[in-house]
Amino acid sequence: MQEKIKLIENEAIQAINNAQSIPSLDEARVRFLGKNSEFMSLLKSLGDLSVEMRPQAGAQLNSVKNKLENALRDKKIILLQHEQQKKISAEKIDITLPGKGIRRGTIHPITQVMDEAKAIFGRLGFEIAEGPDIELEYYNFDGLNIPAHHPSRDMWSTFFIKDDVLLRTHTSPVQVRVMEKRKPPLAIIAPGRVYRRDYDATHSPVFYQLEGFLVDKNITFGDLKGTLTEFLRQIFGKEKKVRFRPSFFPFTEPSAEVDVECVLCQGKGCRLCKDTGWLEILGSGMIDPNVFKGVSYDPEMYSGFAFGMGIERIAMLKYGIDSIHLFYENDLRFLEQF
Repeated sequence: MQEKIKLIENEAIQAINNAQSIPSLDEARVRFLGKNSEFMSLLKSLGDLSVEMRPQAGAQLNSVKNKLENALRDKKIILLQHEQQKKISAEKIDITLPGKGIRRGTIHPITQVMDEAKAIFGRLGFEIAEGPDIELEYYNFDGLNIPAHHPSRDMWSTFFIKDDVLLRTHTSPVQVRVMEKRKPPLAIIAPGRVYRRDYDATHSPVFYQLEGFLVDKNITFGDLKGTLTEFLRQIFGKEKKVRFRPSFFPFTEPSAEVDVECVLCQGKGCRLCKDTGWLEILGSGMIDPNVFKGVSYDPEMYSGFAFGMGIERIAMLKYGIDSIHLFYENDLRFLEQF
């Protein structure tokens, strides 16, 4: 048996060394160490040997098996390295091809307009305040002189989470929250995301607003008009026409909507402005005395104005964009223009 084991060992080592590929190496493994190989038959026949011969033969078989397994492993590593080297050598790099350019990102147009608006109001003396997106019904409606079942609540298509909790429909709740904690004089803007069940070319269910308010003694509608006119002059340029027209908001009295001449049709009428030549850009008015009473301000001593605007609407006018949904489609061809 010792001679037969040695013969198998020599043949196996020679077959392993002569293998030129992984498949041929695998054939050698099956031939010499497979279940039906002669070597495995010798292992199975150990029990037929005498008690004296069995330990020596067993030790020799195990030694040869370990030797062959090590030889197979080492040869496989060599063959894999050889194949990898052949593959690398076969690959060609054309150094004359142009390199791949890196596409640089830009600040989103909504962010650009929001930053510009905050900077303008900052120069006018306003400070920034923020509030939660998920709001209590009191701050979104009741504290702004919009009691339960008031018809004006239909102006806001609200997403309710439960009876008294909702996604805020405007950032005006910040006004109530600030006035509860601080006393006049106040000059605040509240930028942020708001939510309404509304969808068309100029409306989105999720959009950005910037609301502001100023409270002090002897504040008049002239202060409101002067502040907003200066803001619009800085953000659109002096040549853009602006108009104030009477309107209604529950939390202001008197109230006014501010329109800007349509940037696409220059006032002639188009799909964006619904053939009116004007685009409503913000709502405004003098803060209603009932709002002051709710936060323990004396309406005989203090007066103030408030306003709110959609940042997407301003960006549409500023850049001549005819659909609000372009801001949210993440089309690089659109975004790279900014």
